[in-house]
Amino acid sequence: MYNKTMPMAPSSRRDFLTSSGTAVFAPAARPGRYRMALVGTGSRGCTMWGRSLLSAYREKVELVGLCDTNGKRAEAARGYIGTSAPAYVDFDRMIAETRPNLVVVTTPDATHWRYILRAMELGCEVITEKAIATDEQKCQALLDGCRRMGGKLTVAFNARHIAGAKKMKQLLMEKAVGDVVSVVYQEYLDTSHGASYFRRWHRLKQMNGTLLVTKSCHHFDQVNWWLDARPVEVRASGSLRVYGRNNSFRSSHCRVCPYQKQCPFYWNIATDEFSMRMFAACESEDGYFRDGCVWREDADIYDNSSVMVRYENGVNLTYVADAYLPYEGQAITVNGTRGRIDWMAYGGGGFRDQEFRLTRTFRKSELIPLTGDNGGGHGGADDLIKRLIFDGEPAGDPLRLRAGLEEGILSALVGIAGYRSIERGGEAVLLSSLVKL
Repeated sequence: MYNKTMPMAPSSRRDFLTSSGTAVFAPAARPGRYRMALVGTGSRGCTMWGRSLLSAYREKVELVGLCDTNGKRAEAARGYIGTSAPAYVDFDRMIAETRPNLVVVTTPDATHWRYILRAMELGCEVITEKAIATDEQKCQALLDGCRRMGGKLTVAFNARHIAGAKKMKQLLMEKAVGDVVSVVYQEYLDTSHGASYFRRWHRLKQMNGTLLVTKSCHHFDQVNWWLDARPVEVRASGSLRVYGRNNSFRSSHCRVCPYQKQCPFYWNIATDEFSMRMFAACESEDGYFRDGCVWREDADIYDNSSVMVRYENGVNLTYVADAYLPYEGQAITVNGTRGRIDWMAYGGGGFRDQEFRLTRTFRKSELIPLTGDNGGGHGGADDLIKRLIFDGEPAGDPLRLRAGLEEGILSALVGIAGYRSIERGGEAVLLSSLVKL
């Protein structure tokens, strides 16, 4: 099913979109009302694509089925979401019995590709959470399968919808700083957010392709979108310096840990009603601990990484991510031939929350106010991407916010090439050597 080879890629990202056919790469068309099935009932599935979606779009979306390999969690999700839709552990059976025309995929990252292709094969449109795939073989299978079947796919890159990201795209489309020469992107994850990846299944490379894929693909997609250019070569370095084996004591999970009082990463899951209901109460089915120990020795992803990306148009991206810092935030700089854009956002540490600055060469620096964020998830981006998908963009999507298969593949491939480079001692990895686009 997944081994046919596609023709070699056209020379540019824009040619690729044109020659590939819009049916494969465009997001799902919007019928009068979706019959939606959800596969994956973890946090993202239950909230973003479950309770929140139905609360806002009940007139446009009917949830007809839920599926999870953990049957207890699928049943618990029914109650949390507030739906009478049946719960399943068998995906094909759910599709056959509930007859959806849309499938939303929110399973662990390494399984996204399989559900995307199977849903298309069974005649459904697909919305998938990132990352679309976690290694080059899965990327190739998606490219081959989606082209063969001509299915419709939306990749939920909600980070495009953050106010600062949209302002960056607008300014670059207007050539506000001339031609872009380089981009510097720094990602700071604090000891709460960063550590959370090491508590969960994300700590395993085979499940998420490292943080360069599961987390950073959001950021690589932003840069690909801002530049409207294809990444071609990646060099990277990375290591595991804080979590995993880097401690003298450990346990399986926090609830049974004898070191609770001395461990700075101890988390009392009993204080989180959602996690107790959806994970702790369901762990007898599969042994998955949501409050897993961050020091587990099987963790094999990186908690720090540095990536250099070369683009087809000559732009260079320098990307740095650390997952153990005292405060959360991002610092992004775009350097152009006629100026510079700085976007800084911090979540603590005494810093100003956010600053977006445009400095044109030989002119005064301008502090640009950002509007459009609200109190919803991810600075309002979660609500905005649902609005784009289910209401449509009335002005024709001038910022090209919609993302499909090609955007999903290229963002994942940067991260995949990154961890392949790290595995190979930092050597340069051409994306064309990984996948026949």
